[in-house]
Amino acid sequence: MLRILAFFLVVLAGGLGFAWLADHPGSVSILWQGQEVGTSFTVFVILQLALVVAAVLLFWLVRGFFKAPDRMSRFFATRRRDKGYRALSAGMIAAGAGDAVMARRLVKQAQKHLSNRREPMVRFLDAQTALIEGDHAKARSIFETLEGDPDTRLVGLRGLYLEAERLGDRDAARSYAERAVRIAPHVPWAGGAVLDLKAAQGDFDGALAILEAQRDSRLVDKAESRRLRAVLLTGKAQELADSDPTGAKTAAREAQKLAPDLVPAAAIAARAMIRLNEHRQAQKALEAAWKANPHPELAALYIHLWPGDGVAERFKRARHLSSLQPGHVESRLALARAALDAREFGTARVEAMAAAESAPRESAYLLLADIEDAETGNDALVRQWMSRALHAPKDPSWSVDGAPAEEWRAVSPTTGRLDAYTWSVPDEGDPELVQRVGRMLRGMQPAPNTDPNRRVFIDARLPPEEEPKAPEGLDNGEPPLERTPA
Repeated sequence: MLRILAFFLVVLAGGLGFAWLADHPGSVSILWQGQEVGTSFTVFVILQLALVVAAVLLFWLVRGFFKAPDRMSRFFATRRRDKGYRALSAGMIAAGAGDAVMARRLVKQAQKHLSNRREPMVRFLDAQTALIEGDHAKARSIFETLEGDPDTRLVGLRGLYLEAERLGDRDAARSYAERAVRIAPHVPWAGGAVLDLKAAQGDFDGALAILEAQRDSRLVDKAESRRLRAVLLTGKAQELADSDPTGAKTAAREAQKLAPDLVPAAAIAARAMIRLNEHRQAQKALEAAWKANPHPELAALYIHLWPGDGVAERFKRARHLSSLQPGHVESRLALARAALDAREFGTARVEAMAAAESAPRESAYLLLADIEDAETGNDALVRQWMSRALHAPKDPSWSVDGAPAEEWRAVSPTTGRLDAYTWSVPDEGDPELVQRVGRMLRGMQPAPNTDPNRRVFIDARLPPEEEPKAPEGLDNGEPPLERTPA
């Protein structure tokens, strides 16, 4: 709009000027070499303007003539550069799609057209293509070249870090990640990698310092920071449990406050307090953890908190613990086991049956078999519960990266990842349990009890050909047989 207005103003000014010249006529004469030439002043002005325009056009033509070679060179260079960038872009797409043949062809085209330019993306595409082709040695060589360039040092370090991780070289991976952190502390992968690597090597204090720096830099949110700090403190407490109970207690208690549902933190804190003869504090810590997340390990610690107590005191304690989470399957199972030890068969049976109805699983049916054997000794009903246990869903257990684990750890032993352990139901059945129950179904006699929470029957009193058949319908979810005298 302003340009249109300016154009009209210029036209208006020119028109007013020529109108003024028309209203004020005059003449101009030039005497040159004895000749006199005369014209009107208006024509003279027009001739002067035409002369200026002609001079400008002549200057532009001469300047363009001398600059033509340079312009032609720039034209072809720009065309070659555009072809190179098109090949580079198409090569990145091909590499992302996993098409190594097309990516390699486009890499060669990009290198050909961009040979006169220092383009790091061509080298990066070359490295990515080498990885797709499986030529890791060439990829590492290119990443080392990129790492030597200040402009591409970070991408080179990331490539070298990933290669070290692939080879399982934790020390080299840690070195690359730490160098990347010094260059760019705000990069999440570098900070997270150093955090995991320090934790995997047992340097929990160093990992905590890095986590605090990441939290201050807002690389992790508050909720994630609290969870990871609790996991690191629990791992530290686990390492100090035998050598420094006081330090283990301090670290585990802080972890429990940060993540009340983190069962290992409460368990380690309680064990440390028991070693320090702080049974009351251990009881409070276990009760708080049970309210947040009922767990069989917490129940076992709580019920056996005072080793000198008899079965009646343990039963009373189990009843109190159950009242903190009434109706929960772990509360029912813990109370049923304590009642069985105290020979309170009525309570044990009621709680175990309720647990089996609310969450049918292996331990509930095994517990019912124990109760049946201890109270009546009815082999048929014991066999029935054992058969149901054999086909029931398994109990939750610790697992890490899809594999079962005997105990919780702060870091995965295979991937080095923090907070990788989960409490979940295993996907597959337990072969040892299948064999054990198979032996039990051929005849039962109590074996030595090594686990206070589970009884095992392994003897076979009848040969296989005389093996009594289990009642029909046990594996189809039908109700158990009525209890009969032994």
